[in-house]
Amino acid sequence: MQVVTIWHNARCSNSRGALELIREAGFEPTVIDYLNDPPDRATLVATLAATGLPVRDLMRHKEPAYAELGLDDPGIDDAALIEAMLRKPVLINRPIVITERGTRLCRPPEKVLEILPA
Repeated sequence: MQVVTIWHNARCSNSRGALELIREAGFEPTVIDYLNDPPDRATLVATLAATGLPVRDLMRHKEPAYAELGLDDPGIDDAALIEAMLRKPVLINRPIVITERGTRLCRPPEKVLEILPA
């Protein structure tokens, strides 16, 4: 059986769209409500690395906490950005989908089609 996991926020249209595409493709994913069940440091770091994107690209820049914490300062290092995401999971961009074919930030939701098992 193929495993598909989505870090999901039901209030987010991109997240809902990716979840719908996953289900339309015939998969019932493991849905992680990362706001209520945030990742630990090791999981967050491993997932960030698996996307291949810079840490800052996986942050929600439009969240008020991003500006309030001064995270828009380009001098802030990855370790501090990760610490901020651990303290405030709302800063983690979504949806993140994990399959055996890869890990993607699925914005737009159609990016999930790149990694769904055949």
